[in-house]
Amino acid sequence: MDDLPDGCVDLVVTSPPYPMIEMWDELFIQQNNRIGKALSKNDGLLAFEWMHRELDPVWNEVSRVLTKGGLACINIGDATRTVNERFSLYPNHSRILTHMQKIGLFALPVILWRKQTNAPNKFMGSGMMPPGAYVTLEHEYVLILRKGNKRTFKSDENRQLRRESAYFWEERNTWFSDVWMDLKGTTQSLYDSRTRARSAAFPFELPYRLITMFSVKGDTVLDPFVGVGTTLYAAMAAGRNSIGYELDTSLEKQIISHLPKIVAYSNNRINQRLKMHGRFVQDRYEQGKTIKYTNKHYQFPVITRQETDLMINGLKAARLSEKNTFQVEYFDEPQSQFVEKREPVSVIRSDPVPMKKSTLRKKKEKNHHQQSLFKP
Repeated sequence: MDDLPDGCVDLVVTSPPYPMIEMWDELFIQQNNRIGKALSKNDGLLAFEWMHRELDPVWNEVSRVLTKGGLACINIGDATRTVNERFSLYPNHSRILTHMQKIGLFALPVILWRKQTNAPNKFMGSGMMPPGAYVTLEHEYVLILRKGNKRTFKSDENRQLRRESAYFWEERNTWFSDVWMDLKGTTQSLYDSRTRARSAAFPFELPYRLITMFSVKGDTVLDPFVGVGTTLYAAMAAGRNSIGYELDTSLEKQIISHLPKIVAYSNNRINQRLKMHGRFVQDRYEQGKTIKYTNKHYQFPVITRQETDLMINGLKAARLSEKNTFQVEYFDEPQSQFVEKREPVSVIRSDPVPMKKSTLRKKKEKNHHQQSLFKP
């Protein structure tokens, strides 16, 4: 990431190869042959440490390119493995947290993502005979770290973008829980099952949710382990710029191949959010509860004053503008099917604050596009 200047990224959302998970052994060995030697000698702890030393320089770069107040969200799972006939846990999340704190980032409360599983057996080892059985790992971590103090929004334009980037009160109550058990994504699939199996890609909903929680429209999101591009596409859906890096050049065509789907896919997810809010409002009224505020764009009820400027921009078009660079165009008006007809109807701004152009440096150019790029 040498081509990125210091402090140019607002948010990092990524999931690295997991040390001591066998499907990633070869990738790590290609980077450092000492890993292969350690595994051949059945020294699991040494192999674990050498694998993480391959990831450490990436985390150093993440710290460098993050802006002050910027956040890094890292999806990582611990590993269990039998080495030299000894079954053991390799705590990847703890090792990454330790390094991140050592280089100056501040750890915030983690999220436990409980992955959906159809496995009927909830144990490993000797079954019903104590004490040799082991619990099954059914969760992963989302580590959340911040660079420096909380981010500030000093200009009127930035404060307005932040207000428009708000999420719904009921979304906050689910998203900001420390245990996520509902990540099933939308009914529409962005990737086929073979692509997911080969890349171990996380579901679209995970980066989309994190990006919506921890950034504002027009921000730049980085994924240093871009894989099949899920973070890039989630950033497009959320109206953010994005940059990704990937060592495996064979994934380039796969990343590009999903571009034609992203407009319909993103708008489907946006419509789902708005429909879910409508159901929430209806349920609340049926319970005899009142709702105090009204959203200025959609004219529907919202719980808090902070939701009154909320607007989720629909995607108008997405195209490949140059090699490995995507450009997305957005609508500046709310989705008409969700605008409630009320009297008097609030006037939508005739000169809305546009989202900024993708750039590695902060510029004040005004346009209605976002950009994503990835670099093999």
